Amino acid sequence: MTDEAKKNDSELTRRRFLVGTGAAACGLVAAGSGLLAADFLRPRVLFEPPTRFILVPPDAVELGQVITSEKNQAYVIRLSSGFHAMSSVCTHLGCITRYQFDSKQIACPCHGSRFNLDGEVLSGPAPRPLDWLDMELASDGRIAVDTATLVPHGTTFKL
Repeated sequence: MTDEAKKNDSELTRRRFLVGTGAAACGLVAAGSGLLAADFLRPRVLFEPPTRFILVPPDAVELGQVITSEKNQAYVIRLSSGFHAMSSVCTHLGCITRYQFDSKQIACPCHGSRFNLDGEVLSGPAPRPLDWLDMELASDGRIAVDTATLVPHGTTFKL
C-alpha cells in the first residue's frame, strides 16, 4: 500500500462520519428499546391489604357506640335493631369522613357533607348515602367486616 492509500484509509471523511453517526444512533435506539422491553416484561404486582378485617367481640360494643377503623376506612355501629357497618369514604369525592361524637354525625372535612348514623345525607354535596358493608361473626367470635362486599341500606346484623 502506498502512503497515499494509507492516508486515505485513516482520514475521516464526511461519508465515514455520517455512517458512524448513523450506526451509533441505531445502536442507542436498539439499546433503549431493549431496556423498555425488559422493563415491560418484568411483573408488576400490586399488594393490597385484605378487604376483610376483624374487630372486637359484639359484647364489647355498647348500644349507640360507633367504632371507627381508620386503617380500614369503616365504621361499625351498634343500634337497638342490631349492628351495621358503613364505609367511611365520602360518596362525593372520596374523602375520608370523621365521626363527630358531640353531634353524633359523620362529617366530611373536604366539602362539608354530613351524614347521620344510617349513612343518609343530611347536608352537603354528597350525591348518595354512605355505602353499607357486609359483616359477620368470625370463627373466634369477634366482629368481621368485609369492605369489598356492599349490602343494601338498612341491612342489620344480629350478632
